[in-house]
Amino acid sequence: MGEQPLRVLACGDVEGKLNALFSRVQAIQKKTGQFDLLLCVGEFFGTTTEAEAEWQQYKTGAKKAPIHTYILGAASQETIKNFSSADGCELAENITYLGRRGVFTGVSGLQIAYVSGREALQEPSPAHCFTSKDLSALVASLTSSSKFRGVDILLTSQWPRGVWHYASNPEVNTQSCGSSSIASLADKLKPRYHFAALEGAHYERLPYRNHNILQENAQHVSRFIALSSVNNPAKKKYLYAFNIIPMKVMGPSELVKQPQDVTENPYRRPVKDKTDIQKTSFSTLEEEEPANQFFFDLGKKQGAASRGRGRRRHPDGEGNPQGSKQPRRHPQPSGPCWFCLASPQVEKHLVISIGTHCYLAMAKGGLTPHHVLILPIGHYQSVVDLSSEVVEEMDKYKLALKAFYKSRGERCVLFERNFRSQHLQLQVVPVPLDRCTTEDIKEAFMVQAQEQHMELMEIPEHTDLKQIAPPGTPYFYVELDSGEKLFYRIQKHFPLQFGREVLASEALLNIPTRADWKECKQSREEEEESSKQLRDEFQPHDFTWDE
Repeated sequence: MGEQPLRVLACGDVEGKLNALFSRVQAIQKKTGQFDLLLCVGEFFGTTTEAEAEWQQYKTGAKKAPIHTYILGAASQETIKNFSSADGCELAENITYLGRRGVFTGVSGLQIAYVSGREALQEPSPAHCFTSKDLSALVASLTSSSKFRGVDILLTSQWPRGVWHYASNPEVNTQSCGSSSIASLADKLKPRYHFAALEGAHYERLPYRNHNILQENAQHVSRFIALSSVNNPAKKKYLYAFNIIPMKVMGPSELVKQPQDVTENPYRRPVKDKTDIQKTSFSTLEEEEPANQFFFDLGKKQGAASRGRGRRRHPDGEGNPQGSKQPRRHPQPSGPCWFCLASPQVEKHLVISIGTHCYLAMAKGGLTPHHVLILPIGHYQSVVDLSSEVVEEMDKYKLALKAFYKSRGERCVLFERNFRSQHLQLQVVPVPLDRCTTEDIKEAFMVQAQEQHMELMEIPEHTDLKQIAPPGTPYFYVELDSGEKLFYRIQKHFPLQFGREVLASEALLNIPTRADWKECKQSREEEEESSKQLRDEFQPHDFTWDE
C-alpha cells in the first residue's frame, strides 16, 4: 500500500455475538467505506447455546465475515474447545486465529504482536494462559534486531497493570486489574497502539512517551485503548476505528511527532513507588529501576565528578502505595509552546533541575548569571491556574532558591507577567544583599509603576492570589524575599519588560542596558557552559536529588 494509511477496526470481547458485531461493521463500512482488517481482543467465543449456533453458521460457510478478522485465543477454560491448536489457523472464511503468541506482519509491512489468554498463576499452565517463557520468546524475537524501534500494534486480552498511572483512572478495580507481565511487555515492545479487553470497560489512555527526555532521542508515542464487550447493556464503546501507516514506511521525523497531551511512561516509575505491582517471573520492574521520565543524571551528562544518583519522586509520594491519587490532566496549548517540557521547541540545554510537576531553567538572556525561571512541566498559563500539587512543588523550588541565593549573599525577587504569554514563567532574580534592602526593592517597583500610571496593590503575605485574580485575569505580580506581594491587574496595555526594567534600574542592580533580554543573548555554546556552571552550583540545594 506504500504510504497509504491502513483503515483498521479493533473490537473488545465478542463473546459469541458474531451477528451483532458483523452487522455493526457492515453499517460502518456502508457509511464510511471499506476497512482493511478487524482485530478482536478478549474472549471471541461465547458459551451459550445461541453463541454456539451463531458460530456454526460461520464455521460451515452459511455466513461469511464481511472483513478480514483476526482474533486472539481463549481467555477461559470454557472456550478452549474452539481452538484445536496453539498455532494460528483459519477457523472460518475471513476469521483467523493468530495463535498463542507471536508476530503477524501484513503485506503492507504493518507489524502486529499478540499474546492470547491470561497470565498463568500456576505450573503447569492451563491451555488458556500464557507464561513468562511465552513473553520472553516474543520479546527476544523482535528486540534482537538492531533496527527494532517498536511494533505498530500490540494485542493482548489482559490489561497491562498500572497503565492508568499519570493519567485518569479507568472504571475498573485498579487493585486487581491487569498483569504486570503485560505491562513489562508493552514497555519493551513500544507499540504505537495497544488494545486489550476482558474488564467490560472502555478506556482510552492519553498517549505516553517511550523515551527519556534529555537522555534519549525522541521516539514514537504509545496509545492504550481498552474496549468493552459487544452489545453491552451500558452501551460502552466496543469498536475503535483508526488509520495507521506502518512504521516500516514512515520517515523518522513524522513517526516521533509528540502530541500536546503526551504523558510520562506509566511503566517506568521509581522502585519505591511500585508497591502495587505484582511480582512475576517475567516482569523486570521490581528488579531494576527504569529511568523516570523526567530524571537525567546531570553530573554524568555534563562530565562532572560522580555524585549521588538523583531519583524522581512520584506525585503520590511514599504514603500512598495504592496510587489512587492521580495527577490532573494538564490544560493543553493552542499551538507550539516553548516552555512545555515535552515540547520539541523547549531548549533543554537551559534546564537546571526537573521535579515531578515543575522544572527550573536558566533564563535566556538573563539579567544576571543566576537569573532562573520556575516553570510547570505541564501547560499552565499562570500561577492562579495551577493545581495544588504543582503549587506545592513550586514553593519547594522557591525555598531551595532562597537558600541558594542566601549562601551567595543575595536575596531573591520573584515576578510573573500573565499578559501576552502562553505558559507560566515565574522569574527569579537574585539581588546582592549589599546592593539594597527589601524595602528598596519594594519602593523601586512602586515608584516606577506610578511613573507609568499604574498602581501596584500590596496584598497580605498569606493571601491566595486566586482570591484576587480569577483564572483568565491578566496581571503582573511581584513576590519579595520578606513574603510581601505586589499586584497589578492589567487593563489594556502593559510594558512587557517592566519587571526587568525595575530590577535593572540604577536604584537596584544598576545594569540598565540589560533590561531587554534580547540584548543579553548568548551563543549556544555560552549558554551550555553557563547552565552547566549554574547546575553544579545549585545542586547542593536541589531537593530533587537524593544524596
